[in-house]
Amino acid sequence: MNNESLIAKILQSVFFRKATGKAGRYAGNTTRLLDLAKQVMQKLTTVGFAGNMAEFQAQGKLLIRMIKASASGEYKGLPWKSLVSVVAVLLYFVSPIDFIPDFLPVIGITDDVALVIWLIKTIGNDISKFSEWEKNEKTINIG
Repeated sequence: MNNESLIAKILQSVFFRKATGKAGRYAGNTTRLLDLAKQVMQKLTTVGFAGNMAEFQAQGKLLIRMIKASASGEYKGLPWKSLVSVVAVLLYFVSPIDFIPDFLPVIGITDDVALVIWLIKTIGNDISKFSEWEKNEKTINIG
């Protein structure tokens, strides 16, 4: 199964539709967003993304920072549609029961990784804008 057909199957799955249904409620609730960010961080650290997956872990952490900055109101540049997309994908990511259940060794995380990579490509422009904002914000705060 190639990556595009895997993504198509995930996006059409009941598991992703369920995550998408919850995403709007989460996106409008700071407490839920921060809790989701915490869950994603826990999964990123416990799954142990090593070697070539280190870049994936870095991208996941970037998405968490973007969610936190949006939730706190510090960053106002993320469109609602992109925020809901990020939340839906992260809800799917933290769910242990999805298209390929996470309890299956090695392969269980495949769908999660594929979906996050798809998201990063899909909203890459929004991620780039956030990264630039974050870099400028740190420069201003450091002085």
